[in-house]
Amino acid sequence: MKEFWNNRYKINDSAYGYEPNEYFKKQIEHLKPGKILLPAEGEGRNAIFASKLGWAVSAFDMSEQGKYKADKLANQNNVKIDYVVGEFEELKYKENQFDAIGLIYAHFSAEKKSKYHKILDTYLKTGGTIIFEAFSKSNLELNTKNINTNGPKKIDALFSLDEIKNDFKNYEIIELKEEKINLDEGKFHKGISSIIRFVGKKM
Repeated sequence: MKEFWNNRYKINDSAYGYEPNEYFKKQIEHLKPGKILLPAEGEGRNAIFASKLGWAVSAFDMSEQGKYKADKLANQNNVKIDYVVGEFEELKYKENQFDAIGLIYAHFSAEKKSKYHKILDTYLKTGGTIIFEAFSKSNLELNTKNINTNGPKKIDALFSLDEIKNDFKNYEIIELKEEKINLDEGKFHKGISSIIRFVGKKM
């Protein structure tokens, strides 16, 4: 997967656009800035936006090419982000370190995604917020009709509402829904897609 993402981010243009994810933007603007973690952050579009709002941003990805482009974008926008390259298991953040976590198309392998969500939960302070958007299991059928929507091709790597409820049991659900939207994010998120959106407050 590391090679896959490095190759994707080697293109001259941005793979998913330079603007922040629409849902992330809408939700983060309502929160008081603090410390935020952005896993699987890719080329840094959401990290740069959060930093502009005054957040202290930590981000990670397995792709060196993603970090290169994120750091370049941060310099162009005169902001600083703490972006590291590594596999999830290698990274050691602290318990109760963050006020928010943004999981924006952070698709992990089927056998690890729930485990990773529960580890991320330990990094979030009580009262902290999770902002989540990712492809639902229903997207698999849509993806066969329009490959430009992209996303995982194995159904177990996609999400259901029940999985989100189970992974984040100790959260007040501010919003949780599955819906179809017209994705328009760079070259690789194009067209009608089925997604899950979730905002939760840790209790």
